[in-house]
Amino acid sequence: MADRYIEPDSPELRARWGNWAWTPENAAKAQEIIARYPEGRQRSAVMPLLDLAQRQVGAETQTQGWLPIPVMEVIAAQLDMPIIRVVEVATFYTMYNLVPVGRFHVQVCGTTPCMLRGSDDIIKACQQRGMKPGHTTADGLWTFTEVECMGNCASAPMVQINDDNYEDLTAERLDAVLDALARGEQPKTGTQEPGRHTVEPVGGPTTLTAMVDANHDYRGEW
Repeated sequence: MADRYIEPDSPELRARWGNWAWTPENAAKAQEIIARYPEGRQRSAVMPLLDLAQRQVGAETQTQGWLPIPVMEVIAAQLDMPIIRVVEVATFYTMYNLVPVGRFHVQVCGTTPCMLRGSDDIIKACQQRGMKPGHTTADGLWTFTEVECMGNCASAPMVQINDDNYEDLTAERLDAVLDALARGEQPKTGTQEPGRHTVEPVGGPTTLTAMVDANHDYRGEW
């Protein structure tokens, strides 16, 4: 895992983000989100509001987005929360970026199932493009992070890039995905194994085969 730290609250940061405010569209979304929670429980909206704010920052910077301290202060004031409580949430969940990131945030799973299926090769493919753990490339295109399990063990190795997962990877398949993203294209998400749809066995199922094309009640056969 990459070290996590908050971007220092500097005069330069304040100059860039000190007057941050919701766009009219996101201001309406924020009110809609807050209204989902019972009276007195509005602070429960902190997580979706942080996500919404990160996405707005991403749209403003043409990156995946991140959460400067002044942005978190806006959310704290809106929810009548101490800023430290908002920071506690943002620092606990790795879905929130605490420092500037690139246009594409490449998160490579290095946990045991992915490691056994070749995640070291995936990491090397990233390194060959100049990616370093916890850093953004000089062109601002890629931010690289090695993460723990993201729940795609049956289709390992995998990476998450911004909101999308890419699974059943090899170094060559990852290169194809990254090349497409760099060209401004949207590559196929999910499994990259030809002929595989989700995480069904490669080559097709070997049990419950009568249910491949239609529902089948096996109970009378057991």
